[in-house]
Parts: sequence; C-alpha cells; structure tokens
Amino acid sequence: MIIESRHNGPPGSGNGGWSAGVFAAASGAPGPVEVTLRRPPPLETLLTLVDGEVRDPEGLVVAQVRPTEDPRAVVPPVDLPAARAASAAYPGLVDHPFPGCYVCGPDRPDGLRIFPGRLPDGRTAAPFRAPGSVTSATVWAALDCPGGWAVIAPGRPYVLGRIAAVVAALPEPGDECVVTGAMVDGEGRKALVHTSLYAPDGTLLAWARATWIAVAAAGG
Repeated sequence: MIIESRHNGPPGSGNGGWSAGVFAAASGAPGPVEVTLRRPPPLETLLTLVDGEVRDPEGLVVAQVRPTEDPRAVVPPVDLPAARAASAAYPGLVDHPFPGCYVCGPDRPDGLRIFPGRLPDGRTAAPFRAPGSVTSATVWAALDCPGGWAVIAPGRPYVLGRIAAVVAALPEPGDECVVTGAMVDGEGRKALVHTSLYAPDGTLLAWARATWIAVAAAGG
C-alpha cells in the first residue's frame, strides 16, 4: 500500500479517512472494520498490513485494523439546497488548520472540495460531487472531515484518531451527493462523531463512527 502525496491531510501525512479506507480495503475483511491511526500515515511510502497492523519500512505501527460491529452511525439527511447553504458558510474558507487537505482544504482545486458548514441544530452538511474515479477509499475520505468540522473551532484543530465505516454502495461518478456529520459525545481532547453519505435521490450510501483528537497546533 502507498498513500500518494495528493491524498494528504495535514502537511506531510495522509488524509485520515482516505488512508483508513485504503487500509480497510487491504484487510479484505468480509464485514465492517475499525481503523485506529497510531501515527500520521506517511506519504509515498510502502506500507504493509500483517496480522491487522499496518507498518512502515522501519517496522513502526502506522495503524491497526480490526473487525467491528456495524457502527450504525446514521446522521439524518438534508436536501441539496440546505447542504449548499451550509457549505457557503464553511468556516474553513477563512480559518483552516490544514488548508491543503485533500478532502476539505480550500487550497486544493484538485481535491474532493467537501466544505461542511453548520446547520442550525449543530450538524454539518455539504454537497459532494463524486469524482470521475470512485473507490471505497473515496467514500471513507468523504465520511472523514464532515465529522471533524462538527468539533473543530478556531485555534483548536482536531485530527482523526479512529474510524469505522460501512460502504453500502458507491456513488456514481459525477453524482452530487450530500454528506452530513454530527458530534455525539466528547470528553477531554476526544470527540465522537458520526457521518453519513447520501445519493442524489436520498439513498443512504455509507456511514461512519469516528473519534477525533484535539491537537495543540497544526501538523499532527
């Protein structure tokens, strides 16, 4: 496995959702898996998965992949106009800890450009135009950042620590989908969030449960 440099999150490391999706696919598990990131996934580095552990060439554990139960972490949908309105107020457009993020970075014209803004009830929502090539890792990535933006605040960045996802179906290339996120619990530096991805006709395509961890400064 190699996380290509274009699929970065924080500078110099892989986007957490994309990386976790790559690791989950490599596991070949027949059911849902949970991926725990033990260190920032390195870019352009050959990674191996053995006995549920993703390791770098030096043998350091990058992530752990474990079978898990269906997270059933469904966030209610909103229609596309509501998602567009929320996205127009995406706080990351003016203050983003990692503006080059492949998924939600405003500085990435070649990224997924998912800009989750807050709804009145505290959930996040954003449109998501599926790219020309869609894999399960694409969906894991789309389920990543909208959860983080339910807790990220100015001067308090978070990074993904753990995620479990179910991809029931892939969106069609070019589909304008909607992704929603919500914080469901938090303690100290950790926040538990849920995210869901919906097809243009409202069909639930995928859902995830994730733990995000606050960091003192950008770069984690």
